[in-house]
Formats: sequence, C-alpha cells, structure tokens
Amino acid sequence: MTVVVKIGGARAVDPEGALSDIGSLIEAGEPVVVVHGGSTAVDETLERLDIEPDYVETPSGVVGRFTDAETMDVFKMVFGKLNVDLVTQLQTMGVNAVGLSGPDGQVLSGTRKSAVRVLEDGKRKIRRGDHSGTIESVNDDLLELLIEAGYTPVVTVPMYAAEGTAVNSDADRAAAAVAGALGATLVELTDVSGVYRDPDDSATRIETVESPAEFDDLEAAAEGFMGRKVMAAEEALQSGATAVIIADANAEKPIHRALDGDGTTIRPSALGEP
Repeated sequence: MTVVVKIGGARAVDPEGALSDIGSLIEAGEPVVVVHGGSTAVDETLERLDIEPDYVETPSGVVGRFTDAETMDVFKMVFGKLNVDLVTQLQTMGVNAVGLSGPDGQVLSGTRKSAVRVLEDGKRKIRRGDHSGTIESVNDDLLELLIEAGYTPVVTVPMYAAEGTAVNSDADRAAAAVAGALGATLVELTDVSGVYRDPDDSATRIETVESPAEFDDLEAAAEGFMGRKVMAAEEALQSGATAVIIADANAEKPIHRALDGDGTTIRPSALGEP
C-alpha cells in the first residue's frame, strides 16, 4: 500500500514525528510519497519583506491567496527552502529522499488561472494578474519510477502551467491529486486530530465517514481551513485514492496512529463509490 503524507505548513505543525514515521514505514517496505505545504512560511517572509499578504474570498465563500508576480517569486524561494530542509531531515534518518517541485518532470501540471472572481464589499469582481492554477495532471510514472528505484519523493508546489511558467496551487489539493494518481491512502497531517462537529471540542471528532449522508455531515462540520481539506479529500477519493485520513501531526507516531484509525477517516463509499 502506497501512503501519501501531506505535511501541513501551519506554524503549529511539528514535522519531526511524521518524518520518523516515514522512515519506519519505508523500512517496513511501505512506499511513501511526501507532499508539503508552507503558506505560513510564505506569509512570514512577506512580512519580513514588508509585503502585505493578499487573501481574497470567492463568491462561493472559499478564502484563498491572491498571488501576484512579486508574491510568486517569494513563494518559489520559500517552498524551495522548505523542500530542501525536509529532504535533508529525511536523509539524516536514512531515507533516500528526492525533492521535486511541480515543474520537475512536470510532476504537477495544469493551467494558470490569471483572472479570478472575488467577493469584495459584497460585490462580485474580477481580479487579474493572479499566478495560480488547478492541478490537472500528475506524472505518476515518474513517482513510481523513483519509488521502484528506492527513493522517497518529496513533492511541493508550485505547479507547472501549460503557458510555460510556475504558478501557485493549493498544497492540500496537490496531495489529493498525487494520492488519486497513485491509488494511495492519503494521510493529511494538520494541527488538530480530525474534523470536529464543534470546532472547540475535540471530543466531537467525526471518526469515520462511509456514506453520502455522513459526508454531508462532514462538510457541514468543516469550517475555515478544514473546509479546504475536506474538499481535497473529496477530490482524492474521486480520482482513485483508497482512503483519506485527517489527523494530528503533533501526536506521537502520527502516521502510524492515523493509519490505525486515530483521526477522521473518509472512505470512497462516502461519495457513493463502490
């Protein structure tokens, strides 16, 4: 069973336990692909450069980053550093990791969406000059080639756009695309232990989602950043992932615990799939 591990970029996420688990999974013969985020590090770098991060709300209510050309340059710099740091940490643990950004072998590719619809002051507007897009293709042949040769891919956005440029894309959705392409289990590690019915009460965690009605409940419970993770989980399952688990990155042995059911587990049957 291939496991795709998404390591979140939030300040509260400590990747140390996850990286240790990756080493033990690989030692046991389980293939692993790592996908990482880093939006918090991008915001911190923008702040040091005295550049204001620009977040916009779509008409459907989803909040996302507007990435202009200047922010895109910072994005590439920061994610490159994060990728090198994770690869280096894995190497010190005996994991033969290989860092890949979207343009490397076009491992993540799609189409740039330079104009986006936004909601400002209650009015729908179009903003132009965005450097972002949606991943439409994963080079799973490259990932499988690396895995078969004994390497552990560590994948990050930006993605390669058909126009011949690198553009921003959501890291959760990147992990979903990779998991779907590989028919893998996706472990989404974040700073909480799953999706809670009451965001302030971990005792209300939704444990397992196996039917369309339960998935409707999950969507209703997912607030803020968790809404994006649930959307990514749906995309992963629709494209071939065997399961998605949203779990706590900071727990002891977080990946092993997630695979043993400690988190919110979403199965293909939740989307009406057989």
